[in-house]
Amino acid sequence: MAGFQWRVRVYYEDTDSAGVVYYANYLRFMERARTEWMRARGFEQDRLRAEHGLLFAVRSAHVDFLQPARFNEQLDVSAEVLEVGRASLTFRQAVTRADAAPVLCSARVKIACLEAESFRPKPIPDFILKEF
Repeated sequence: MAGFQWRVRVYYEDTDSAGVVYYANYLRFMERARTEWMRARGFEQDRLRAEHGLLFAVRSAHVDFLQPARFNEQLDVSAEVLEVGRASLTFRQAVTRADAAPVLCSARVKIACLEAESFRPKPIPDFILKEF
């Protein structure tokens, strides 16, 4: 379960009135990193829904905001699977500056696998599990 990194640049729209990344945007960056993590393994979320009737949704997130990121900085957002459950994945994620500075934001995010029509938990299919 090797880690994955995705790079993002902080745009003006990502910042608050103090000129730092607005706290909720760290969750957006992490969502994108998890999506790119899946894409790197050959899974497009729209195809999973259309062809297999499943989707993934955040069930819980514990986030620690440690240091601010600022406009125009490049950030690396990591995604690493910590736990695989029958119908869930738990990720460890972190945001750092691209120059490998200390962690700016860290999180533990639990993702649920759901039946697309009912939003009920659904076991993660074997064809996905084998890619971990």
